[in-house]
Amino acid sequence: MKHLIYADNAATTQLDMDAFEAMKPYLLGEYGNASQPYSFARTARKALQESRRLIAECIGALPEEIFFTSGGTESDNWAIKGSAFSDSEKRTMITSTIEHHAILRACADIERLGYPVTYLSATSSGTIDPSELSKWINEKTRLVSIMMANNEIGSIQDISALADIAHSKNVLFHTDAVQAVGHWPIDVAELDVDMLSASAHKFNGPKGIGFLYVRKGTIIRPYCSGGGQELGMRAGTENIAAIVGMATALKKNISELAKSTAHLQYMEDCLINGLRKNQVFFIRNGSEKHIPGNISLSFAGYSGESLLHRLDLMGICVSTGSACDGNSTQISHVLQAIGLDEEIAKGTIRISLGKYNTEDDVNNIVSALVKIIAAYEKKKT
Repeated sequence: MKHLIYADNAATTQLDMDAFEAMKPYLLGEYGNASQPYSFARTARKALQESRRLIAECIGALPEEIFFTSGGTESDNWAIKGSAFSDSEKRTMITSTIEHHAILRACADIERLGYPVTYLSATSSGTIDPSELSKWINEKTRLVSIMMANNEIGSIQDISALADIAHSKNVLFHTDAVQAVGHWPIDVAELDVDMLSASAHKFNGPKGIGFLYVRKGTIIRPYCSGGGQELGMRAGTENIAAIVGMATALKKNISELAKSTAHLQYMEDCLINGLRKNQVFFIRNGSEKHIPGNISLSFAGYSGESLLHRLDLMGICVSTGSACDGNSTQISHVLQAIGLDEEIAKGTIRISLGKYNTEDDVNNIVSALVKIIAAYEKKKT
């Protein structure tokens, strides 16, 4: 079997071994329901409290501001719909055209129920100009939701500036930080956001678990009804093992952030320089300020889908865009939104490196792309 090179870390990440070990006791011996009053549930309840404290500490929040969810999609839906449904005036929601589908489709849902939504245009580098928000926000706006880091092209927004504009109009601000948490310094107090979404499997935690930060005092509808879990805001027996795994993975990623960032930047430079050295022509998408290791490349005249499959045959996993829309062969809505020419957009792949990737991995990716493109050129002649 060929050696696998996994370079699709923006889609999901390898589970950290420390996180896995931390989860095991709560899958086997300590399987008690944290909501029960008897002593057997005490260990699970304590783990729940400690995990909430650790996660809050990692993002500069209070423990009671962290609500556990099934992942980023649920957190985004809760922020959008929970805010809308708590507003009897049905004021306008503002978002952007480059958001993840978890935001865009949640917005489409509330639009069908009569809640107005405004979609801000992005620049060619995939950022939202604060002046664009200033142009559309007014006293009839309820919530602004702008993602912190784009999942397809890695561009990082000036969230503090955008949140400041929202708050100047007494409007709530939410950010989908699924791609940023664990990979970029985050302090919710410094960002001044009212809500923030995160998902564990993006930072080497388990799948199926995430959290929504909700600033104390923010009015939002509970996500679902049932028991009184999550301070009565999100019913359902807590997945203690996954929560512990998420907290462990996040704490470790944050403690190693500087080291990981330097490693990813070095590998990113190696990849870009390697392609240039071999005279491979490409267009780099996104802004200069981006999530380290998230590399969106467009190869004019080629098929991104074909590049993906040929790389796959060589044991290399990449994406043609957002992995959450993997059944679609249409041009990504993000690439369309930043104004990329259709023929160039068709030749786009996303290489997203993670902390477990090596320089050898990068060199092999470069060699593979050089070989594939050379074969294409040979066929043309």
